[in-house]
Amino acid sequence: MVAGGRAPAAVATAASETIVRVLVCGAAGRMGRQVTQAVLAESDLDLVGLCDVRDIPAEVRQEAPDIAFGSDLAAVIGESSPEVMVDFTDAAAGPANILAAIDAGVSPVVGTTGFSPDALEQIATHSRAAGIGAFIAPNFALGAVMLMRMCETAAPFFDHIEIIELHHDKKIDAPSGTAFQTARTIVDARGKPAIDVPTEKFTLNGVRGGDYHGVKIHSIRLPGLVAHQEVIFGGLGQALTIRHDSTSRESFMPGVLLAIRKVRSLDGLVVGLDSLLFN
Repeated sequence: MVAGGRAPAAVATAASETIVRVLVCGAAGRMGRQVTQAVLAESDLDLVGLCDVRDIPAEVRQEAPDIAFGSDLAAVIGESSPEVMVDFTDAAAGPANILAAIDAGVSPVVGTTGFSPDALEQIATHSRAAGIGAFIAPNFALGAVMLMRMCETAAPFFDHIEIIELHHDKKIDAPSGTAFQTARTIVDARGKPAIDVPTEKFTLNGVRGGDYHGVKIHSIRLPGLVAHQEVIFGGLGQALTIRHDSTSRESFMPGVLLAIRKVRSLDGLVVGLDSLLFN
């Protein structure tokens, strides 16, 4: 069911500040709730819709009682007329949500991970054809972006690299999108694979983790964690460790808010928060 609704026209403040109309998809989840609170706290953003296939908790709806909400994304978009949709759902639902938003002229900002290369290509083609800016980030924490930039600097000088990523027990994909992107960044910066240290005997299968062109990736899932990553570079007589920790989901909000404010000006699909920070 869709309830509420507000006039769709964008508004300008006395300071010539354009108000961006925002819909949150995946609003019943932990990240969706955090995004809802973050958008409500910003004077230049207007939360106009909440969508989730699950029931949106009453306490979430009470934070913005006069907006559109429901489980049918197309209906909520039609009721709320957003300019930007923030999607934190899952890899199964995400692509369809993104394409539906683009078809409706809404720019998606996406923190969902685990998309296949084909899904990303379809989104890129769709957004380019529609002339709608779209943005996907494997991690919205500014520190995680800095970690990847530091890894890019170090990668050509070390041949042996391993990644340990640690997340909460509700995360459904492994490795994390951040770890995968970090491994790609490292290999691209090297221009060649990392060198895998051979193990002659395994007494337990899988203990050396996954392998991305020689970069080993180890995934840990435990209650009590949020999002953490450690990258270890090994060299002759030395090791370099670069680590980032998100101890609360608030750490992702500055990046999400930055993407909401910039996505409408993008040319097609842009992937990675570094593209907004350094370009």
